[in-house]
Amino acid sequence: MKTIQITLAEAEPGDHASFKEELQAAFAVAVVDEFGNLPDGPIPSNEVLDGALNARHAEVLHILCDGRKVGGAVLTINAETHRNSLDLFFLQVGKEGNGLGIKAWQAIEQRYPETISWQTHTPYFEKRNIHFYVNKCGFKIIEFFNKHHSDPNHPGAQDDLPGDNDAFQFEKVMIPTRSVLAALD
Repeated sequence: MKTIQITLAEAEPGDHASFKEELQAAFAVAVVDEFGNLPDGPIPSNEVLDGALNARHAEVLHILCDGRKVGGAVLTINAETHRNSLDLFFLQVGKEGNGLGIKAWQAIEQRYPETISWQTHTPYFEKRNIHFYVNKCGFKIIEFFNKHHSDPNHPGAQDDLPGDNDAFQFEKVMIPTRSVLAALD
C-alpha cells in the first residue's frame, strides 16, 4: 500500500479566488446535509472569506497530497504569545473520509512547533467537524456560543450561516518547547 504524503504550501494572493470557491463548495456539503438546501449566496460569504484571508497575521495554506491540492487552511499565527488559531480548514469535496484531514492537521502542528495552544470553532450543526476536532485532533470544547452567550471576539461571526448561529469554541493545548518557555519568561 502506497503511503500518502501530505505537505503544506503557502497560497499566493492570486490563488485566493479558487481557494474561496473550493472552501465554499466543501462547506456547502454540510449545510445541504443539515438544512436540505443552500441559502442565497455562498457559505461563508465572500466578504467573510476576504476578511479571513487578508487578516493581520493570517497564513493561507494549500493542503497538498502527493503534490496535488486537496484542501486548505487559514491560520492566525501570533509570534509573540504562540497562541494560534485555525480560522478555516477544508478538504475538497470528495477528498474527505480518507484520513487526509488528520494528516493535514498533523502537518500544521509540525509546521508551528512553538505553538502553546490552538483555538478553532465550528457551527453547532457541523457534527463531522466536532468529531474531527475532538476525537481525531485532540481539541477540547471550551465554550458554547448561542443567543444567550455570544462570542465577544467575533460578534455576528456566524451570521452568514443558516440555522440559529450556535457554535462551539475548541482549544488544543500543546507542550511548548524550551525555547518558547524561555522567551515567555
